[in-house]
Amino acid sequence: MTKAATFPARGETPRPHAPADAPGVLPDLIAELVAGPLRREQALDLLRGHLGRIQGRVQEAFESHELDGLPAARWLAALADGLMSAIHAYGLAMVPPGNAAEKAEAPFALVATGGYGRGVLAPFSDIDLLFLTDQQAGPRAQRVVEFILYLLWDLGLKVGHATRSIRDCMEEAGRDATVLTALVDARFLVGERPVFERFSAVFDAQRRERGIGPFLAAKRQERAGRHARYGDSPFLVEPHVKEGRGGLRDLQTLYWLARYAFGTQRMPELVGEDSPGGGLLTEHEARAIRRAWNFLWTVRFHLHYVAGRAEERLTFDFQPVVGARMGYTPRGRQDGVERFMKHLFLTVRDVLRLTRVLEPAIERASLGPPAIRRQGDAALAEAGLALADGKLVAAPPNRDFAREPVLMLRIVKAARDRKMEIHPLAIRALIRNAHHAALLRGQAEANTLFLDILTGRDAALWLRLMNETGFLSRFIPDWARIVGLMQFDTYHVFTVDEHTIEAIGVLQQIERGELGEIAPVASELIGQLQSRRALYMACLLHDIAKGRGGDHSELGARIATEVCPKLGLTPEETETVSWLVLHHLLVSQTAFKRDIEDPKTILDIADLVQSPERLRLLLVLTVCDMRAVGPKVWNGWKATLLREVYWRVAEVLAGGLSVPERDVRVARARDAAGAMLEAWPAADREKFLSLGYPGYWLSFDAETHARHAALIREAEAVQAPLTVRTRVMEARAVTEVTVYAADHPGLFSRIAGALAVAGASIVDARIHTLTNGMALDTFWVQDAMGGAFDAPHRLARLSVLIEQALSGRLRLRDEIRKVRREPARLRAVTVPPRVVFDNHASNTHTVIEVNGRDRPGLLHDVTAAISDQGLQIASAHITTYGVRAVDVFYVKDVFGLKVENERKLAPLRRAVEAALTPPGGEGGGMVAVTPRAAADPA
Repeated sequence: MTKAATFPARGETPRPHAPADAPGVLPDLIAELVAGPLRREQALDLLRGHLGRIQGRVQEAFESHELDGLPAARWLAALADGLMSAIHAYGLAMVPPGNAAEKAEAPFALVATGGYGRGVLAPFSDIDLLFLTDQQAGPRAQRVVEFILYLLWDLGLKVGHATRSIRDCMEEAGRDATVLTALVDARFLVGERPVFERFSAVFDAQRRERGIGPFLAAKRQERAGRHARYGDSPFLVEPHVKEGRGGLRDLQTLYWLARYAFGTQRMPELVGEDSPGGGLLTEHEARAIRRAWNFLWTVRFHLHYVAGRAEERLTFDFQPVVGARMGYTPRGRQDGVERFMKHLFLTVRDVLRLTRVLEPAIERASLGPPAIRRQGDAALAEAGLALADGKLVAAPPNRDFAREPVLMLRIVKAARDRKMEIHPLAIRALIRNAHHAALLRGQAEANTLFLDILTGRDAALWLRLMNETGFLSRFIPDWARIVGLMQFDTYHVFTVDEHTIEAIGVLQQIERGELGEIAPVASELIGQLQSRRALYMACLLHDIAKGRGGDHSELGARIATEVCPKLGLTPEETETVSWLVLHHLLVSQTAFKRDIEDPKTILDIADLVQSPERLRLLLVLTVCDMRAVGPKVWNGWKATLLREVYWRVAEVLAGGLSVPERDVRVARARDAAGAMLEAWPAADREKFLSLGYPGYWLSFDAETHARHAALIREAEAVQAPLTVRTRVMEARAVTEVTVYAADHPGLFSRIAGALAVAGASIVDARIHTLTNGMALDTFWVQDAMGGAFDAPHRLARLSVLIEQALSGRLRLRDEIRKVRREPARLRAVTVPPRVVFDNHASNTHTVIEVNGRDRPGLLHDVTAAISDQGLQIASAHITTYGVRAVDVFYVKDVFGLKVENERKLAPLRRAVEAALTPPGGEGGGMVAVTPRAAADPA
């Protein structure tokens, strides 16, 4: 229980320096202010100049790396102390006593509270002050306080303040935990020191009388609420440095608890047997707290200086700047910003672990001797476990995690099976002994227990505990490389390790039937799987090779072949896991980037999958992967596409789709459409059936053909040059927009531009020219939130905009520029343009895959470039991953042939790449994202 937790000493953690010239008071400034005293306007000018010099000197020292974050915060607070002393003296001089009663008033003490009371100050932090009196403040004291506050406000400082007597302080602290916390940090600045000493004596007595219980409960409740507001996961890719889980406030909570319980001022005071609590921290843990404290303060200082305000959230636009200022440069395939964020997330994890180490120790030490442990039942005793305070611990006196590392897995399994909590002191021991998990690699019992935990109830909950304590990184060494690993994009919400655990949580939601409406096919298939254990292991390992460079699917498959046998999986299971990891993006890539109406697309997948069981496993893994990326990734349209891919491939594997000759399939489609129009006059029916080329008949079902027939007949009856129809498809979370108009080059591009101006996002499109020279184009669109574009007034405006765009009355480029742009914070993420040609994915079309930064009008620009090269677009498939757009087009040349000649492909590539570049350099950024697999959603 005394072994130090393993908190890695990362070489890039800045070493703090002590400021050499941090004066406590400024006698020259005070003398100049009170001589006379100076008129208020003159004093303000003098104080503004001095404040500017203070702030400038600290910033200069910090940005030249003379100071790191923590010493800079202390120096700024020390310099602010001198300024407060000068202002206090000036206030007393400017507000003399008006009469004998005021001369007899007891003076007050000026006290720093909150963060300023701790002796640290960020560049744009509030300054919290307490004007402390023995009794209620008299008239002169009130005037002096008012004078000081107005002076501080006129200097542009943000001041939190209170004027209270000692008795008021005690009463407010008893009612309000926020006031109590502020007083824990109270520090005398200037004025009547005996008043502050009397306050300290009364406060300490009340603190001892109340005990730590109520304060600890209040701090835990406050922390839970704060985490709920700022993100309960510590691994969000835009973390809140101050208030987020594992941030500065969590570290400050540890300081508050220690100070309240023992009156300590610094964490090293808790090291050693003679320290309060009998040695609650090891030297190594105290150094880890110091490193985390300094690193987070350094990040916060940079964030304030870069933003020019009290910014605490490390958003995408700030991450590359702060990382570069802290010296993080690219290394291998990893960007400097990703290295910086990994260091930040590892520091955050250290804070979480230190909280689990220190908080229960403070609680136990404050409450007296350890709880009386009583033996549990025989099964617990046999497992080496017992109960303490009704929670699980390793059985005393001779069973502990250091001597028997397998107890770490046994206690987790027992907690899950019995629905009990693990005692906080046992979690503390887990953290301190996590490095012993390395001894369990390859042990049969450990493997059995781990696989049981992985595939059992509430797996995500227990895996998250094992990850935060450091056990997983020691037990599975490859896991350590994805802990805290983020990708600098706007698609992924979590770090890779947290995303993986989220995916396992989604898998268990599917098993429990909780996603029956959202993912009905996966929910139905989950009960048919024969390889459940392999599926869980594939879910655990599907992103294990991220951050290593190269294709993470291929690298991960190789890692799986090494890891699975060591964890006790059979050769058959190992082969299945490796295959699933290798192809875990196959279904999503096909659904979102290929024309699933093309038989070759389906046959290619079927040829690769071969097994119905593997297809089931792959679909469920895909759903878990996508749902775990973030709340905005999954929608009804994507779910529909995934289901379509699954059912079509399943039909092939079942032998039900032999893909007859194209002419036969066209004939069947025409016959089915004709049957739907049986009530029509024969001449009208035959006229419609003669309109479509083969590609048209193979792209839609009979019901859609019938709707098209009605639309065309109505348009011809009134000789309408343009007809637009919309149909909301709620089950698919899309709106279908059908346009019937005279065909001409650039038609698709103009319609795409009009849809962009209307605020509609195109997710799929089919483009057809009929034998009468008319175009019948179908678009499936969503709103900005990923739902159906269904508001009646917006649908009406959409139709009007299409008509205006096709008639030339709408200046598309000007209107597109007016469309609301993305938030400025996202502009730091840039996506290099990439154009890929594929003449193997389809037998009849050239497939163009376009990767670029998403923006309003992107599809308009790209399709205009393709049309200008004399190509016909047959279908388009549009997907976005955060700010990255992946658009796929099936095209032919004017002769209806593939584009295979390099002399035609080269200018096409240049034209499309030029279209991907935003006009005027809009949406630029500071750090480019290295191109990864386009459909690399998780």
